[in-house]
This record gives sequence, structure tokens and C-alpha cells, in this order.
Amino acid sequence: METLPKIIVFNDETELRNMLQRFLTSQGFEVRVVENGKRLDRYLQREPYDVLILDWMMEPEDGLSVCKRLRAEGQTLPILMLTAKGDPVDKVVGLETSADDYLAKPFLPQEFVARVRALLRRQKIAAGDPTLTSQVFRFGNFRLDLSKQALYRDGEAFEIHSAQMQLLNALGSSPNRAVSRDNLIARTRGRDHDALDRSIDVQVLRLRQLVEEDPGKPRFIKTVWGVGYMLIAEVEPKP
Repeated sequence: METLPKIIVFNDETELRNMLQRFLTSQGFEVRVVENGKRLDRYLQREPYDVLILDWMMEPEDGLSVCKRLRAEGQTLPILMLTAKGDPVDKVVGLETSADDYLAKPFLPQEFVARVRALLRRQKIAAGDPTLTSQVFRFGNFRLDLSKQALYRDGEAFEIHSAQMQLLNALGSSPNRAVSRDNLIARTRGRDHDALDRSIDVQVLRLRQLVEEDPGKPRFIKTVWGVGYMLIAEVEPKP
């Protein structure tokens, strides 16, 4: 029997904490909620978790301090930072403290769970999980093989720039789901980037020019307004 992904939520607002627990549980996660740093530390010492949902604006220890402390202690679990701060500079600060993703409130529940699932997939890919790294996707006459980091058109290898391949792999790891611009930038350029940088949009345009019949009306690499981009693809059945 497959075990459910284990999420731990640290938030000092009872209403939001309970709402996140109900929503994540309904989406198939095992969820633990905590209201203070001491309880968080106690649970993290007892058992491993797959993702930590951490709120920035808390007292007396804010999320930024918690994140720094956990990383200094060697804690490597993925962290999604929730915050009311929407300034791009704040995003950079959040990511530079080793948070893995950043989501400003208010947010759509669908985007929230998509971010959580993306963190889980990235963790599995980094660990070499064969159920993910061996996946193959089809869109139009193209075939993307994640295990080989290769793209094929009509069965023939299709050469593209390494930056565009990285972008396609990032989109392919979350097929048919929106991937945020910040997430794509972090995965293609690392955390050392300017939050105002629009280079990811240029890369998407170049990728569309290669794989779309009409880049102005894309069928496969869709824009999700206010979020980012999505690869529309079919998962190839395993032999």
C-alpha cells in the first residue's frame, strides 16, 4: 500500500492552519499542524516529513528565522513559504534563506496544492525515483524522455539549447499543471536570480517557436495568467 506524502504546517493563525489541514487532507496528504517552533522541532525530531508549509509573519519567531535555523541544523526537507508580503525583494529574501518556494497570500487553493506537488516531485527526481525520472511524455509529434533528458520529433532526436531543455524538463516534471515563473526560474537558473528578471518569458517564447506550429496560439506550452506556464502532454504508458 502506497504511503501518503506527509506534510507539516507551521502557522500561528488557528483558522488558516485548520483550513490548510482540511484542504491538504482532502487532496490525499497526511497532514500535521503546529502552532509554535518548539512543537515543530519536536515533530521533526520524531519522524521525517516530505514538505514543510511555513508562514513568514509569525511571532515571536517568524518564518524567515525558522527557515534559517532549520537549514543551519541540517534540515533538508522542502519548505514552501507563505506570506502576505508581495514585494519582489521579499521573494528574493525568502528564497535566499533556503526556502524552496514562495507563495504570497491570498492565493488560489489550486495553485497552493500544485506548488506542494511540484516540491514533492522535485524531491523524488533529485532522489532518482524511477517512477518519475523514467517518465516519457508526448505532445503533438514530440516525445520528451526525462530519464535521457532528450527530446524527439517524429522519432528522431531533436536538438535544442540546453537552457530550453532545462525549461522543458521543469515543465515536464509537472505535466498538465501550472508551474510558477519563480519556480521555473529557480529550477533553470538556481536561486541566484533577480525576481524581476523576465528571461524565463524569453525562454518560453523560444521554446514555443521550436515546438509549436503557431507560437502565437500555443497548443502545448500554455500561459496560466497570474501563475506561470503549463505543459499540456500525455504520459506515455510504460511497456
